Amino acid sequence: MASEQSTDRGDGGELGQFLRARRTQTSPDQVGLTVGTGLRRTPGLRREELATLAGISIDYYVRLERGKETRPSPAVLDAIARALHLDDAEHQHLRELATRAARYAPEPPPPPSRTVRPHLKLVLETLRPSPAYVISRSMDLLAWNPGGLALFAGLADWPATQRNIARYLFLHPTAPILFPDWDYQVRGCVARLRAQSGIDPDAPDLTDLVGELLLKSPDFVKLWERYDVVGRKKIQKTFHHPDVGVLTLSGQSMHLEDTPGQRLGVYTAEPGTPDHDAMLLLDLTAPEPAAHPDKLAEQQRRTRS
Repeated sequence: MASEQSTDRGDGGELGQFLRARRTQTSPDQVGLTVGTGLRRTPGLRREELATLAGISIDYYVRLERGKETRPSPAVLDAIARALHLDDAEHQHLRELATRAARYAPEPPPPPSRTVRPHLKLVLETLRPSPAYVISRSMDLLAWNPGGLALFAGLADWPATQRNIARYLFLHPTAPILFPDWDYQVRGCVARLRAQSGIDPDAPDLTDLVGELLLKSPDFVKLWERYDVVGRKKIQKTFHHPDVGVLTLSGQSMHLEDTPGQRLGVYTAEPGTPDHDAMLLLDLTAPEPAAHPDKLAEQQRRTRS
């Protein structure tokens, strides 16, 4: 039997890591295999079991997982996806990893923009009292309205360049208190980062953040090694906020046009409810964003005149 140790060498390294993670987290029962009562040293499926289920040779699958085979056909990818019972998002991620491994992507993805256009800042202001913010693909907080920053209690204490949702979840002491379902929140966070890093593993914005969290958070390390790429998101989130108490808000996230990697996040509550009252209080008591120096100078000129 081929060794279970993966070397993850070559251009197919990310593809191999993903396959191994999915294989070791898929039990024989999940795919309809009957196994004996003896001790299994391999977590999840063995390589030969997966190869048989997918209808490919064991040697070929081993080469895929070790990153030595970088041009699997679409039919092979589909067969492996069926054998592992991948959902649509995981199946698509598998295809994207294979495309990159084969080096036939037509062009590299455009670099992410960190510039938030002025009209989006106006949108954030008009959304008040709903907490709203714009984040990058690596979850850096790029722009926000007062409630959008204050909702993450304690995040405003960090310098603006360090304000990142993933960093907050894993490294800020308030995060596990703010989110009663912290375990659920961090799993979805890591899955999103894994998906982004898998298709652009050399991007500095992603590698710097992941490297920091791998060094500083054992919880992040455990989740990162699972290689989940699908985060199960709840429509509603409950916050145990130290300033306004417990509030449950409905969240929505959407990609922004013509700004690669940027997303707008908004939280809402039904008017007239205690949650809306708490949200309104958060907006009213949160510090206003500091004005741009040019704007302050203009205000001072008007005052003198």
